[in-house]
Amino acid sequence: MRRADAAGALLRRGCGRSVSALAAERDAFAAAHPERVESLGGRRWGVLDLPGEGPVLLLCPGTLGRADVFWRLMTRLRGRVRTLAVTYPASHDLGAWADDLARLLDRRGIARATVLGSSLGGYLAQVVAGRHGERVEALVAANTLSDVAPLADRPPYAGDVARTPLAALREGFARGLRAYAEAEPDAAELMALLLQDAEGRIPGRHLRARIAALKLAPPVPKIVASPERVHVIESEDDPLIPEPVRAAVRARLAPGTVWRFRKGGHFPYVSRPDLYAAAVEEALGLTAPGAGPWGGGALRVR
Repeated sequence: MRRADAAGALLRRGCGRSVSALAAERDAFAAAHPERVESLGGRRWGVLDLPGEGPVLLLCPGTLGRADVFWRLMTRLRGRVRTLAVTYPASHDLGAWADDLARLLDRRGIARATVLGSSLGGYLAQVVAGRHGERVEALVAANTLSDVAPLADRPPYAGDVARTPLAALREGFARGLRAYAEAEPDAAELMALLLQDAEGRIPGRHLRARIAALKLAPPVPKIVASPERVHVIESEDDPLIPEPVRAAVRARLAPGTVWRFRKGGHFPYVSRPDLYAAAVEEALGLTAPGAGPWGGGALRVR
């Protein structure tokens, strides 16, 4: 069987819990570290709070992914970092979400945290840094965008999110994941894992709200931070964030460090976890700049 055919077969199995070894690895982490539902600003969030003696890291996932989607990163940082990872509520106001995350830090007695977000979470992280810059030790905007205008003609954002049948929204994500797996057969297990989220692990109204959150996102506020506190993670082969969009993020944020994966796709925190963790360790100050596998300089490419 050709690799692309094998990838398609893996995705066609649907959202069964045993669909891949990767999903089993994620599920084992989730079972050992169940998220807790917390009310913040009247909205119900899922929160993972992992103890650690070092700096604080706040993790914001993308459209597909709950708090545990960062399990490989959290496993590599275990014990050395206090980690908070969130699952979004069934609402779509990113400004309110950013305020809720400041409330989450207040509730934990945390003055400042490094905020890392990927994709939708990367946009949210920028909103947090703009609205609550005094709470942000460092910003890591990963595989993301800084302007939602490029989404205007891209399904499912182009349609009426409120009226589109949920089945059609789910099938839209499934088509995209199948295309991704067929183009990159090595990513088939990861796409199967994300298909679980698209087909039910993320409840329907939450999935709809996440789409609306980006479609209706407010402009990113001005971020006042020194370059050494602003970082970007990107992938040259990211099929969802093309180079013009990546360039716009770099131009807007003027980051002190860009970690660029030559091959990482849209989810390098899963596909390249060791290199990803090395970048985050530097952002957190756990390793000196240039001391890790990425080397030094403002632009690191691996």
